[in-house]
Amino acid sequence: MKLNENFVIHTIDDETMLIPTAEAPFHGLGEGNETVGVILRCLTRDTTEEEIVNALAAEFVGSRDEMKEDVCSVIAKLRAIGAIEE
Repeated sequence: MKLNENFVIHTIDDETMLIPTAEAPFHGLGEGNETVGVILRCLTRDTTEEEIVNALAAEFVGSRDEMKEDVCSVIAKLRAIGAIEE
């Protein structure tokens, strides 16, 4: 899976925004924290949920189970707005 090419990632300080282009199926703005930023950066190439969890574990201290839950939650939201290509 990877990020739909009709979405652009923009990061300012610790806040990451997901901006749809005119061709995107979603029209709005998505915002997230540093965790979401790592997830979105991973999605700029073809990846798996496990690879994303590994990237989070390399950047942050915490429970892998909680990281996996976060990844699943963010991925579900991205799928719901059409931002994920399988």
